[in-house]
Amino acid sequence: MSKSKFVIDKLAKLFEQGLVSYKDLSAEILNILKSKRDEIIFKMKITSKEETDVQNQRIENLEKKIEKIEKNLKTKFKKGKKL
Repeated sequence: MSKSKFVIDKLAKLFEQGLVSYKDLSAEILNILKSKRDEIIFKMKITSKEETDVQNQRIENLEKKIEKIEKNLKTKFKKGKKL
């Protein structure tokens, strides 16, 4: 009940301020919904898309480094011992 009251209160404030045009009203509604979405995501401790992209890039860099090290180790062991 309190969540719906929050949205209704926000809409009432918009009408009080005189934001009657459709574009202004739709923009304000989108801003309200985005802020509520961000608040929920913050409470759930979910990472944002930017943070996820950064983490994926770090993982790719680490995988490349591991592959490079594995290649170097294979070449060292092949050259190292001759019987």
